[in-house]
Amino acid sequence: MKFYGTFFLNLDAKGRIAIPATERAKLEAFCGSRVVVTADLGDRLLVYPEPFFDALADRLNQLPSLKPTTEALQRTLLGYASHAKLDAQGRVLLTPAQRALAGLEKEAVLIGIGNRYQLWRKDAWAEQQRRDREIAAAALAEEPELSDFRL
Repeated sequence: MKFYGTFFLNLDAKGRIAIPATERAKLEAFCGSRVVVTADLGDRLLVYPEPFFDALADRLNQLPSLKPTTEALQRTLLGYASHAKLDAQGRVLLTPAQRALAGLEKEAVLIGIGNRYQLWRKDAWAEQQRRDREIAAAALAEEPELSDFRL
């Protein structure tokens, strides 16, 4: 299952986001609407279908546990994780810790990036888009292996 697209969302008063209907249908078919929301290494959140997150957690737990990098990844990805099933309206609750980490208050952007989604604060997403365009333009000009990806 792959997820693509950009969706502008609002958090409700309880800190929930409503997953768009097209994405809800995919999640229902793939994982019975079970997702895991967790922190990313930046100031955004990740929304995984539960099977994909479980595979990631298994890989993380196989890393050497005494390494500081392993512990940092585990604290971030596992420590902020919350399992949820989308409700009848396709909503998922973001924990207070998740909302604080990502600075989410009202407006958010959900980005499908393959096997998961990123959840951004709207203004942070706009800034990231600007940076992405600069990075992509430079890479397309300098890296011959990317020549087939002219936009």
